[in-house]
Amino acid sequence: MKTTISRCRILIGILLIIMISVPLYAKDDKINPKEPGVYIKTNKALKRLLPNIIFNEQNLIFIESNNPPHFFLRDLQHFVVYGKYDLSVLTLNPMLFTGPSPLGKGRFIFGKNETIETKKIGTDLYTVKPKGLLGRGYYSLWINDSAWDLFLD
Repeated sequence: MKTTISRCRILIGILLIIMISVPLYAKDDKINPKEPGVYIKTNKALKRLLPNIIFNEQNLIFIESNNPPHFFLRDLQHFVVYGKYDLSVLTLNPMLFTGPSPLGKGRFIFGKNETIETKKIGTDLYTVKPKGLLGRGYYSLWINDSAWDLFLD
């Protein structure tokens, strides 16, 4: 009888140690992108955005939509920029539809800049957070000749 009680106490002690140590090995929230580019940090993961080319025709600067990824607005935490980019010209813009291209793709111009806050967190690694609230819609992060676009649902 005494050995059964002592075995139960040992078993309960081992289970408590395991339950306490599990949070110590929880998923690490460090940001470690492998390739240069722009990423979006969501509640679940760090996802890479594909760049889009900026066109300039008759002093109208626009992009042609290439099926940008969709993210839920509630999942967006911030953007991550990794690489050697000139962040002094980084802007976050809503995209406005101007009409179809000759190939039938939608053309979008850059709307008014959203206020953003950039913070250096490592070598060539920056976080970008909008200062205000973003609504649902089509957005783009624009640096020089590249734009990374996405839909927020």
